[in-house]
Amino acid sequence: MAEPVDVLVLGGGPAALCVASELNQRGVSVAGIASDPVDAPWPNTYGIWADELKAVGLEQLLEHRWSDTVSFFGEGGSTAQDRSHAHGIDYGLFDRAVLQRHWLERADGVVWHQDTAERVELKGSTTLVSCASGTTMQARLVIDASGSRTHHIRRPDQGPVAGQAAYGVVGRFSKPPIEPDRFVLMDYRCDHLSETQRQEPPTFLYAMDLGDGVFFVEETSLALAPAVPYDVLQQRLQQRLDQRGVEITEVIHEEFCLFPMNLPLPDRRQPLLAFGGAASMVHPASGYMVGSLLRRGPDLAQALAEAITNPSLGSAALAQRGWQALWPLELVLRHQLYQFGLGRLMGFNEALLRTHFATFFALPRDEWFGFLTNTLPLPRLMSVMLRLFALAPWELRRGLVLGAPPSQSPTWTQSNG
Repeated sequence: MAEPVDVLVLGGGPAALCVASELNQRGVSVAGIASDPVDAPWPNTYGIWADELKAVGLEQLLEHRWSDTVSFFGEGGSTAQDRSHAHGIDYGLFDRAVLQRHWLERADGVVWHQDTAERVELKGSTTLVSCASGTTMQARLVIDASGSRTHHIRRPDQGPVAGQAAYGVVGRFSKPPIEPDRFVLMDYRCDHLSETQRQEPPTFLYAMDLGDGVFFVEETSLALAPAVPYDVLQQRLQQRLDQRGVEITEVIHEEFCLFPMNLPLPDRRQPLLAFGGAASMVHPASGYMVGSLLRRGPDLAQALAEAITNPSLGSAALAQRGWQALWPLELVLRHQLYQFGLGRLMGFNEALLRTHFATFFALPRDEWFGFLTNTLPLPRLMSVMLRLFALAPWELRRGLVLGAPPSQSPTWTQSNG
């Protein structure tokens, strides 16, 4: 059996490195179990509003930053609605290697075991983790930060889990697929789609100019169960580029993303703690999580560091302290509000979604920014949702209250893919 530690972290991605580094900075004895080397390159890109990083003093982690940030909510073509909506706030893309190194340096001294945790069980006041290699590890507290697909964390079954899917290409093109030096958060223009495709669940373009003639273009869906298949997203991205007379001349990297948007909150009575996707920290309104890791990781680590100084607290008691710090009632209620809103949006067809987002981004900037980053206190969040309802046209109000009419609700079957 390996040397016991105070905290054992499962996983090697952003959530695992974040919580391990914060605990290590507070003098907690930490070890980790990751199936891959923790310094192996991360495959996916991570974007964030620059003001989120400014608030935690980490703007230096950005590789790219755009001031020209826009969305399109018209149908496309030459209509007046086709004009861009300027967001008026900077957006950034993390330098993945720098972000990873930032956390690894702060986790200096943490021993990472390349292995797979197969069984986690409470033994008296401690927790044992049995690994695929045959090794058993012991800790006063285990934190599962291995992602949303973990089988170690208990959570209620509340029906199908909706996934947000995306297919993207980093590459070079015959001509710029978007305006140079621009970031496009959402392009819902649909003039490249057939009438049949317009009846299917809508998708949008997320795109950015990476400089030196390289662009990232990604076709993305909102949450859906089952999720939109990758081949459909790839086809739609190709159609969108074809409509604009743009050809891909070099593929540098392909990106495939699928993450849960309405994963139920874990059972917070269990003696195993979670962080990141395993703790349902993906924002139901935006799909983002790294900003939340950076904001909530220090508070969780501080609560655990203080609790660990009490030698009488075992795994169950330490986990309870952790769950209370990670998911206080305020955040639970906010999460439930977001889940309700997501449930409504999942039933909206393409036209209603375009109307919704055009109305949403007409809110004052601090309100839509706070909504998308989950930084609004509960009373303010509720007032913003009421303001959105007041601004909405009648059809959108009806959808927000009752859901979309059955005849208008988009549907997706596997046969579409």
